[in-house]
Amino acid sequence: MKTADYYHIWLIGPDSHYITRLCHRLSLNPDHLVRRFATIALALAQRSTATALPNALVLDSDGQEGLPRRLVRKLRERLPTAHFFVLASEADADTKADLLAQGISEYIVKDLQSPERLWQALAAARQPAAVAPAPATPEAPAQMLLGQHPSMQQVRELIAKAARTTITVSVSGETGTGKELVAQAIHAQSGRAGQPFVALNMAAIPRELLESELFGHEKGAFTGAATRRIGRFEEASGGTLFLDEVADLELMLQAKLLRVLQERAVTRLGGSQQVPFDVRLVVATHRNLAAEVEAGRFREDLYYRLLGLPIELPPLRQRGHDILLLAEAFAHAFSQLNKLPARAFSEAARKRLLGHSFPGNVRELKAVVELAAVLADGPQIEASDIPFRTAPALRPAEPTTAVTTLVFPSLREQTLAIMQASLTAHNGDVVAAANRLRVGRSTLYRLIQSGHLQLP
Repeated sequence: MKTADYYHIWLIGPDSHYITRLCHRLSLNPDHLVRRFATIALALAQRSTATALPNALVLDSDGQEGLPRRLVRKLRERLPTAHFFVLASEADADTKADLLAQGISEYIVKDLQSPERLWQALAAARQPAAVAPAPATPEAPAQMLLGQHPSMQQVRELIAKAARTTITVSVSGETGTGKELVAQAIHAQSGRAGQPFVALNMAAIPRELLESELFGHEKGAFTGAATRRIGRFEEASGGTLFLDEVADLELMLQAKLLRVLQERAVTRLGGSQQVPFDVRLVVATHRNLAAEVEAGRFREDLYYRLLGLPIELPPLRQRGHDILLLAEAFAHAFSQLNKLPARAFSEAARKRLLGHSFPGNVRELKAVVELAAVLADGPQIEASDIPFRTAPALRPAEPTTAVTTLVFPSLREQTLAIMQASLTAHNGDVVAAANRLRVGRSTLYRLIQSGHLQLP
C-alpha cells in the first residue's frame, strides 16, 4: 500500500504503558499508519518535512504544559483539516467545553475502555458524512471585500492598480481586517491568476523552522530532513507569495530575505545552488513598520524594499453601515451552507451590531453572525441572538487621544457566554440548548450546578 493510501494518525503523548498499548491497538488496523511523538513541539517540527500530514491527531493531555488553550490552538492552526482527539486522565467539564469550542472531535477520559472508544471514534471520523469538509472555494474578490464606505472604495481602487503591475504591495491594518483577502484579490485580478497563490504567516511558524519554510532545504540539511523540500518562494513561482506578519521576522532572517529579493533566487538550506524564482510579493503586518525601523527591530533597507504600494485597511468600527452589509452577507452564506432558514436582522439586532466596537474587526463580525444564525429560532435574527464576547461599546464619533485599555475575555469566559446565551434563547431548556451547542447535557447541568451558568 502506498503511503498516501493510509489513514495517517499522529499519536502525541509522553512515554507510558498506556500510550504504548494505545499505539499497538491503533496499529492493528492495516489501513492505519501511526506515528508517535513525545511532545507537541516534536510533532510540529515534523510537519514541515512530513511527506503526508495526519488525518487524525490523538493528544494525551498528561504532561502537556499549557493545555488546553495555547497548545491546542497552535496544533489546530497548523493542521486545520485533521480530526482531533484529546485524552484526559480525569473528566473536566470546563476543559471539555474549551476544547470543543476549539473544534476537537472527541474528549475521551482514559480508562480500560478508552482505546476502544477512540477506535470507534476514528472509524466514525472516516465515514464520508463525518469527514471534515474541504475548505470553501474563495469568493470572488468583489464579494470578499464588500463595503460601500469611501475607505473601502479606495482600497478596491488600489487593488485594481496593483493588479495591473508586479509592484510589491504592503498591506497594513488591525488584526481581522482582511489583509490576506486583499492579497487574494490582487492575485485573482492579475495576470498570475492561474498560477499558485501561497500564503505564509510568519508569526505562526517556530523560528527554527521559518528559514526552511521560506527557502526550502536539501536532504540531510539538519536532523529530521529526510528528503528535499522546496520553500515557499519556489512553491509560489509564477504566482503570488503572501507573507503575513512580516514584522515578526527576526533580524538575521531579514538580512537573508533582503538578499533573496535582490537576487531573485534562493539557496536551500544545506545546498549551494541558487534556484531562481518569479513571484509577485504581497506582505502584511498589523504593526507600524516605520516605528519598528525606528526602534531597531526592522531593517531600514528591507523596509524600503517591501514598502512598494502601501494599502491600509480601515478597522471595522470606522466603516459605518458596512457592518450591516457584511453581516447580511455572512448570514446568507452561512445559512445556505448549513441549510438553515434565511433570516434577516431585526431592527434591534441591527442597532446592536452598529453599537459594538468590534475589536476583532471583520473576523469577529463573521463569528458573531454565524453564531447568531445558529441561535435564532424565529423568523428574524433578534438582538438576543447576538452574544458579544466583549461588552458592547459605542464607537467614538471623532478620533480621541485618550489611552484605552482593551481587556479581552479568556476562551473559557467566551465559551460560558455562548452557553448562557443559548440557555436564555431556549428559555432554560437544557436539552434544546445542549443540542444546539452540540455538547452533552451533563456538561450544561454541571455548569449550572456549579453556578457558572444560570437558568433564566
